[in-house]
Amino acid sequence: MTNRRKFLTGAAAVGTGALAAPAVHGQSPITWRMQTYAGPALAEHVIKPAIDSFNRIAGDQMQIELYYADQLVPTSELFRSMQRGTIDAVQSDDDSMQSPTEVTVFGGYFPFASRYSLDVPVLFNQYGLAEIWDEEYSKVGVKHISAGAWDPCHFATKEPIRSLADLQGKRVFTFPTAGRFLAQFGVVPVTLPWEDIEVAVQTGELDGVAWSGITEDYTVGWADVTNYFLTNNISGAWAGSFFANMDRWNELPENLQELLRITFDSSHYYRQWWYWGGEAALRVRGEKMELTSIPDDEWDQVERAAREFWDEIAAESEVKARVVQILKDYNETMQQAGRPYRYTAG
Repeated sequence: MTNRRKFLTGAAAVGTGALAAPAVHGQSPITWRMQTYAGPALAEHVIKPAIDSFNRIAGDQMQIELYYADQLVPTSELFRSMQRGTIDAVQSDDDSMQSPTEVTVFGGYFPFASRYSLDVPVLFNQYGLAEIWDEEYSKVGVKHISAGAWDPCHFATKEPIRSLADLQGKRVFTFPTAGRFLAQFGVVPVTLPWEDIEVAVQTGELDGVAWSGITEDYTVGWADVTNYFLTNNISGAWAGSFFANMDRWNELPENLQELLRITFDSSHYYRQWWYWGGEAALRVRGEKMELTSIPDDEWDQVERAAREFWDEIAAESEVKARVVQILKDYNETMQQAGRPYRYTAG
């Protein structure tokens, strides 16, 4: 009777307005634990606003507890923990969380797969990558909810980089696939916990990072310990995603599944304009790092090497070959479309 009175009182208070999504009164809301790859300072932009919004809207029906980088488990263990159900959902790229799928190598910074941030959602939503990701993660008991464009990948270093020769021997915190690609130019990839990076640069354990754009360098404090920012990038936008344990996802009513999709899409959108504006503004008005560039004729060697790298990856499996062919087809279309989609300087 108490529960019934509460329901009737609530219904009367709503009046003629539409009732919110139904909840089972007298029971606790559905609770999920989500861990992001991002530390607290970065998470304030890239995930917390979206989760706060979801929790306000879902109310008594569902709440998400948000945890930051390495807070529950190391980032490299995120996939396994989500697959087992220890964590219900994850925000990460495929590469960082080392998911055992055929598409993992393309998450994070697959070299030169994107030139601009809009490339990523177009590739997923119009060129078929979303379907491939859904297929591959469904095989391993994980729901791939959505992918979005995050920031570009630049070097932030203690010493200046003005030529390819300057990359030789640089110990750099970067992603597995990016590190594999950059090693041919003398870069020494280093893997450390996210929260240890700033100190590692200060102590000389690292010479720099190739993990983000300039917006994140300023936001998370790396601009305080590095002196130079290389304007050449190996990717115009990171491909990152939201994932969930498949059983937990299937247990949700359709309205909550839809609310999660919409909320996560709003997070992708926030990042798109936050990075696009931030990258330009900090290049022009940022005072913490000096900008450097590698000449176009030298950097062309890196872009050519990336195409060879694509073919190496494509030879590893049929699924990888499908993804690489989509990337080739897409970039060919953009090149033929010309300005503003693609253009050759000079």
